[in-house]
Amino acid sequence: MTPKIPIWGHRGARGLFPENTLEGFRAAMALGVRAFELDVGVTADDAVVLSHDLALNPDITRDADGRFLAGPGPLIRSLTLAELLRYDVGRTRRWSRTAMLFPHQRAMDGARIPLLADLLALDPGLQLIIELKTDPRHPDWTVAATAMADAVLAVVDAAGARDRVTIESFDWRGPRHLRRLNADIRLAWLTRAETSRDACLWWDVAFRGSVPQAVAAMGGDVWAPEHGDLTQPGLAEAHELGLGVVPWTVNRPADVRRLAGWGVDGLITDYPDAAVQALGTSGGCVENIR
Repeated sequence: MTPKIPIWGHRGARGLFPENTLEGFRAAMALGVRAFELDVGVTADDAVVLSHDLALNPDITRDADGRFLAGPGPLIRSLTLAELLRYDVGRTRRWSRTAMLFPHQRAMDGARIPLLADLLALDPGLQLIIELKTDPRHPDWTVAATAMADAVLAVVDAAGARDRVTIESFDWRGPRHLRRLNADIRLAWLTRAETSRDACLWWDVAFRGSVPQAVAAMGGDVWAPEHGDLTQPGLAEAHELGLGVVPWTVNRPADVRRLAGWGVDGLITDYPDAAVQALGTSGGCVENIR
């Protein structure tokens, strides 16, 4: 029998609802989802907000007059929270890449980019994986990785939510900074082929060989690989090192069943409802990841 494993809604549940919005999280919660992966940035006035993109995404962003942005918008870091709240992110632009990827996403006009604090306050039972969105290729586009890590942890601690939060990043400088200062904060280490290949840039360390061993050497709790990069031997090695393994973004039911059968410790998906159905389980995350 396929084991029950935690299912994490990616950016809330972006296959179904507008990504990283309170409206989308609430709608996913109404379906029974209780675990989410999401992304954060920091505004010009140091508010920690939910956003996958470092700049406003024209596929999903309309101005105060209801017009979609003509191209990439201003950086999150360049806008104050008040300025950011003028933009509507409640629907996708017709024929955009995002609309084509998620043709059944329900529009929720009026949705704004929310504060991380507001999401943490939605339900004290939610389990959250929070990705720090910094990019070492563009260090001037965001706050420093260590500053973002500190800002996020301050919001988490103000909400008394440390026991239900995991913090992750492709840019390992942020999680490594948190590990040096906090033995008890749960950390996940995101990887994909590009960041492993350019480890000196993304991880700020030289790398050869085993990605699970590199994660373990950082003091990692969880390895979060792109699901297409994960192999059964890699999964077994990670488990031998004491790591939980939570691949992303797993949308095909066949991949959900295959990876669950391999024994992964959770799955991140744009379609948590379909993943739950594929596994024959009855709801979202009811267990902590490994």
